[in-house]
Amino acid sequence: MGNGDFVYPSSSDRQCATHRVAIPPPQPFFMSFKNTLKETFFPDDPLRQFKNKTPSRRFILGLQYFLPILEWAPRYSFQFLKSDLVAGITTASLAIPQGISYAKLANVPPILGLYSSFIPPLVYAMMGSSRDLAVGTVAVASLLTASMLGQEVNAAQNPTLFLHLAFTATFFAGILQASLGLLRLGFIVDFLSHATIVGFMAGAATVVILQQLKGILGLDHFTHSTDIISVFRSVFSQIHQWRWESGVLGVGFLFFLLVTRYFSKRRPKFFWISAMAPLTSVILGSLLVYLTHAEKHGVQVIGNLKKGLNPLSFGDLVFTKPYITTCLKTGIITGIIALAEGIAVGRSFAMFKHYHIDGNKEMVAIGTMNIVGSCFSCYLTTGPFSRSAVNFNAGCKTAMSNVIMAIAVMLTLLFLTPLFYYTPIVVLSAIIISAMLGLIDYEAAIHLWNVDKFDFLVCIGAYIGVVFASVEVGLVIAVAISVVRLLLFVARPRTSVLGNLPDSTIYRNVEQYPNANHVHGVLILEIDAPIYFANSSYLRERISRWIDEEEDKLKATGKTSLQYVILDMTAVGNIDTSGISMLEELKKTTERRELKLVLANPGAEVMKKLNKSKFLENIGQEWIYLTVGEAVEACNYKLHTCKPEESQPWNNV
Repeated sequence: MGNGDFVYPSSSDRQCATHRVAIPPPQPFFMSFKNTLKETFFPDDPLRQFKNKTPSRRFILGLQYFLPILEWAPRYSFQFLKSDLVAGITTASLAIPQGISYAKLANVPPILGLYSSFIPPLVYAMMGSSRDLAVGTVAVASLLTASMLGQEVNAAQNPTLFLHLAFTATFFAGILQASLGLLRLGFIVDFLSHATIVGFMAGAATVVILQQLKGILGLDHFTHSTDIISVFRSVFSQIHQWRWESGVLGVGFLFFLLVTRYFSKRRPKFFWISAMAPLTSVILGSLLVYLTHAEKHGVQVIGNLKKGLNPLSFGDLVFTKPYITTCLKTGIITGIIALAEGIAVGRSFAMFKHYHIDGNKEMVAIGTMNIVGSCFSCYLTTGPFSRSAVNFNAGCKTAMSNVIMAIAVMLTLLFLTPLFYYTPIVVLSAIIISAMLGLIDYEAAIHLWNVDKFDFLVCIGAYIGVVFASVEVGLVIAVAISVVRLLLFVARPRTSVLGNLPDSTIYRNVEQYPNANHVHGVLILEIDAPIYFANSSYLRERISRWIDEEEDKLKATGKTSLQYVILDMTAVGNIDTSGISMLEELKKTTERRELKLVLANPGAEVMKKLNKSKFLENIGQEWIYLTVGEAVEACNYKLHTCKPEESQPWNNV
């Protein structure tokens, strides 16, 4: 890489350069603290709409903020109703069999799957800001509920207590979700990165599929553990109890579901075929069992489903030891997972339709519907992707589609539940397996491998943890790896050497731009992160190493010795006292080596703290420049007009 030939500024040019790096005016502590809180908790400025409004108008806007139905209901039209009616009925055809299936997965009575598709959607329709989210139970949360509560109470031996614990865990999950939204703490969910969610969902889907082997093979006894080794041990230790009738039915209906999904995926206009397939499977399976009396030949059926609407369950919540700890832990983990899935799904479909949803408002809506649901015999609900995708493809216009779906479920609860008596369990297992295969996003994992190997490691860590240990362990592993990566970003920020692009005053990373020229006697370093206690020691050592390497390189080539070290601080958004101490030590180190430290473009917050710490007086504000180009011009001017030890800066910019 060659050295650039520079044109140095004339005296008249230098005299015209009068801009200095400004020190921001002092700000009262209260004002600074207020601005920090606002940026942390209110980055979207939700109170903006209330400015310059009359008290009555503010009251109406406040109601609309917490109850968005008051905003869109007055504008609701018959055209919207027709679209929402089709979407709601279509979604209900999926919600009914899916709800029953997921309830079995959660080890709660199947009727709870229908209860949970009735009350929560009504609450969300009033409070949710997404037009496309279809509310209901999800497989991952159902599995977590079964596995975590199952460690405390055996669902088969004490079903009533297990059910009450499920209501209590849902109540705690709702409290957590609503609190995160009200306190504007939604950023906590962001610790579940995209890579974490991909791996965790794929692992959970694999575990759920393995759990369905019990229904597919018609087994009466099955392990309560979720890891793959325990499941295979349980399956293959009962080979003599496998029922071929269940296996044939299960494989047949699974093939039917997969074919319809493949067809609908290839021809999106026929999305309703895959949406109706689960209900069609339930109807066909029930007819087949009824006509052949297959229940007498080893095919397990649902049996009686209680008619009627949701009974009250507020009095069933358990707040006594030792169960409250388990319920609280289950509620926190399932609540966060459900929240992350619901918000991610809502944002995805909002992006397609070019509208915005408020994440914190969504948290309040999802939390409230779970709090209310726990008092009406519902377990944890959110916005599952499969159900929301059907709602979206069916052409829903508003959240009224959730109301239509809830009405369809209500009619089922009132009049149609006896028809599910002969529904074979194996069909429910096939429905779950079909839905779970869609959560194993291998294409996303390949994309992670191609783009970012560390993200791929996070994804695989979550998957392996879920499949070989437990859902909770997999989640902990994924979050731990993500946090370690976050800490590495903070503790090991990137630094790079800058060079001058030919025929310009632009300075860029020499690794990214191989044609960038080094500057005679000047080392330009860019720091790409705020300087905090966590990275100050590393930066001091790394900068010293850069200086050593540059001096060794210059000695080897016999070129001009190093005289100046310029730190480009454009990307340094903030600095703490440890960072300032690092700069002071670095200045002393460079002076001992007969080098001059120069700063380029420090930001407002950095300048404010450097000024208060007296570092500006220490280094001399004349050695702080507005741009890297101006700093280089000053250094080059002194290199060619004065002896290095006598050099003084010209009027800086």
